Amino acid sequence: MKNNQIDTFIENCQYLGLKKLPAQYESIINKANKSNVGFLEFITGVIQDEASARRERSIKYRLKMSKLPQPCKMLQDYDFLFQPKLKKKLIMDLATMDFVRRNESVLFVGKCGVGKSHIARSLAMIGCEKGYKVYYTTCADMLNDLNTGVYEKTLMKRIRKYVNPELLLIDEMGHDRLELEVTREAHLLFKVIDERYKRNKSLLFTTNVEEQDWAEYLGDPITTEAILDRVFHYSIKVEINGPSYREHEGKLLQKKYNP
Repeated sequence: MKNNQIDTFIENCQYLGLKKLPAQYESIINKANKSNVGFLEFITGVIQDEASARRERSIKYRLKMSKLPQPCKMLQDYDFLFQPKLKKKLIMDLATMDFVRRNESVLFVGKCGVGKSHIARSLAMIGCEKGYKVYYTTCADMLNDLNTGVYEKTLMKRIRKYVNPELLLIDEMGHDRLELEVTREAHLLFKVIDERYKRNKSLLFTTNVEEQDWAEYLGDPITTEAILDRVFHYSIKVEINGPSYREHEGKLLQKKYNP
C-alpha cells in the first residue's frame, strides 16, 4: 500500500472505531498472502479479530466501571465439596445470568466465611462478561455514600449510581453494625431497594443477618418490613449452611507450623 493509501486506510479505521486493524494490518495482509486464503475468508477473519478485540475492551471497561474488588475470584475456584449442602447446579444456573433477564434477584445468606461474597462477586463478573452493566458496593459503603449525599444535597444523584446499573451487588450487609441515625440509614437503603424494585432491576445481596433479625439490625421495623417485602419478592434465596473457609484455612496453617 502506498503512503497516501495507508493514511486514508488508518483514518477510515479510526472513523469506524476500529482499534486493532490499524496497528496490525501489515501482519494480517502478510499472513493472508502466505496462506493464500480467499477474499471472503480473509475479510471474515479480519472482522472476527476486530470484533473479539472490541468485546475484550468492552468487558474490561464494564469490569472497571463495576468497582468489583480486584483480583476477583472465579466461580470455578469455589470449592463446592467443602460446602456439600450448597447445590452446585443452582449456582451454575445462576451463572447463565438468566435471572437478570427475568428481572429476578438473588439473596445469599450465611455466616461469615462460607463463601457468599466469592459466589456473588463471581456472578457479578460473569454479568460484566455477558454485557450487563454491573455495580458493586458493600452495604456500609453505600449507606455512608448516601449519608454524605444527604448532607451535601446530592442524594438523588448518588442514588442513581445504585439504581441505573442492570445488576447491583450489595455485599456484606451485617459486617458493620449501623450505629448512628439508624432510622435514616434504613430509609436510605429502602430508597435504593425500592427504586430498583419499581424498575424491575436485578439485585445480588449477601448478608449474615437472618431474616428475623433485620428489623433489629436496621433499627426501624416498619421500613425493614418494606425492604424485606421487596428484597424477597421475585428473589432466589440461597442459604449456605456450612463451615467457614477462613476458619478452615486458619486451622490448616496452624497445623502446618504446629504439627
